Parts: sequence; structure tokens; C-alpha cells
Amino acid sequence: MIDWRAIDTVLLDMDGTLLDLHFDSHFWLEHLPRRYVELHQLDEATQDVVRSRIIREQGSLDWYSLAYWSRELKVDVPALKREVQHLIGLRDDSLDFLKWLKDAHPRVVLATNADRESLALKLPLTGLDHYLDAIVSSQDLGAPKEQQSFWVELQKIEPFDPQRTLFIDDNVTVLESAHRFGIRHLLGIKQPDSTRPEKVFESFSAVDRFASLLPQVVSSAGGAHE
Repeated sequence: MIDWRAIDTVLLDMDGTLLDLHFDSHFWLEHLPRRYVELHQLDEATQDVVRSRIIREQGSLDWYSLAYWSRELKVDVPALKREVQHLIGLRDDSLDFLKWLKDAHPRVVLATNADRESLALKLPLTGLDHYLDAIVSSQDLGAPKEQQSFWVELQKIEPFDPQRTLFIDDNVTVLESAHRFGIRHLLGIKQPDSTRPEKVFESFSAVDRFASLLPQVVSSAGGAHE
């Protein structure tokens, strides 16, 4: 599926791509609404109001900001995240894929919408940073990946060639944004959340395991690290 000789840069999403999205799905849709109601001593029906409020911001920079939600909901969102941090985990063979990339020599950049507070929680627990050449948050660039300005700003600090770049993300809207920017090699993730059904990608190829991308799997001719 991938001609690695044509790839100089690999841009990777974090939540739902390298990490199981179950933690985020559970936190934002279940744990946070429930704890909000408990902390403010409100009726349980208010949980639905909180969920709707969160979903309404989807795709914006605020949606990914823990500081924003702490202010809006008047709760300590990072502290509430730590209550369920045991759910943070790598997707299947993410670590094997990262190890292979480190040996295979493309530049590997984490391009995430997660803000720096989220990264400060997840990176020590997962060790992702040991396999990355750079980590770029949408918070750093002032725009989420859904917007073209993210890619413009990213290219200023990571001068990648879009025609020789692979980008993997579980978000269709983000993949469409990357496509508009001109990134040639795009892949989705079939099952970003291990507790939910697979997603359907109509316009992009998608994988369930990273092993399917490795040369030794797709080719019997050898030369896995060419």
C-alpha cells in the first residue's frame, strides 16, 4: 500500500491513531458530564446538556482545549482526566510501527489537535515521545487540523514536501483538510476506538493494523528498509 521509497515525512495523529480513542470517548461523553453533575450538584438530565455543549464546539480550537473547558464548565478538567487515566493506552501495534519508523529513517512528526495539557498527561504514560522527531500541537499553531492555516503554519516549522509525506488520522474531516493542502499519501484508521464498530472511509484508504503498511508484509521481494 505504501512505497516507502517515496516517503520522506510521516505525520501522525495521536488520539484514535496511535492511542486508543476509548479514553477520550469515555471521558468527554461519559465521565466529564457525570462528574460535572456531581460537582455542581445538578440533576442527572444535565449530563445531556453538557454533552450537547461539548459536541457543539467540535472541530474548533476550543474543542481541544482543556483550559477552555475548565473555564466553561468551572471544573478542573485535567484533574478529572487523571481520574480515568488508566484507560489511556496504545492502539494494537502502534509501538511496533513507531519502532520500525525509527529504524526506517523518515522524519516522524506527531501532528495533533491535543493541547499541551493533554500531551503532558498522555506522553509520560505511553512513551510516544521517544519515537518522534517532533511534536506539534494545534495549540502551538493557533488553528486545528480541520483548518488550512494549520498546515500552512506546520510547513513553516516542519518544511515537508506534501508529495512525499504520509499522514495518518482517524478523522475524515482532518484528512479532507490535509488533502486540500496537497498531502499526497493519506490513510484513515478503521477502528480508532477499540470499544466501538469500525468506521467507513469513502474517500480514503484505511487500515486496521499498522503491520499491513510494512514492506515485509506487503512484499516478498525483501528490501524492507530500502
